[in-house]
Amino acid sequence: MMIQNTRLLLTALLMCCAFLLLQACASMDPDYEEPTVTLSSFRAMPSEGGIPTFEIGLHVLNPNAAAFRLEGVVYTVSIQGHDVVKGVGKDFPVMEGYSEQTIKLTATANLFAGIRLVMDLMNSADKDLNYEFEARLDTGGFGRSIRIRENGAFRMDGKNRANNLVNDTPQPKT
Repeated sequence: MMIQNTRLLLTALLMCCAFLLLQACASMDPDYEEPTVTLSSFRAMPSEGGIPTFEIGLHVLNPNAAAFRLEGVVYTVSIQGHDVVKGVGKDFPVMEGYSEQTIKLTATANLFAGIRLVMDLMNSADKDLNYEFEARLDTGGFGRSIRIRENGAFRMDGKNRANNLVNDTPQPKT
């Protein structure tokens, strides 16, 4: 009797594993292309209580026929290596197949990281400030998280590199 119950339990366990394996394989689409996510905007917003608040825009492009839902987003904005903004977001609209849209995140600055950043800036002669934006977008399902990382530099005096570009190609004489 004990051996028969063990066999029955083992058979049920193997059937469950086979079912889960088939479900995982069925959800894998060989033509699946990871959605593209880019940072489209980052702006300061009016804040209450003196703590800066920011609006972050993420442009999401779904190159697949199947729609997906963003379950949640976890993100960090670092300046000069200081994590000045960390946040999460949820309740986003469904991303239809072959579509694109911009989602907005609202973030509050980390006051102590901001103070450390200001202290470092006062001790530094460097005019370029390096930033990094990292985000993980959870699309639900098995391992289909989208990770993005964008970095670059900006200047506080408004003389950013894009404004200082010089055309080095010789101009034709007229």
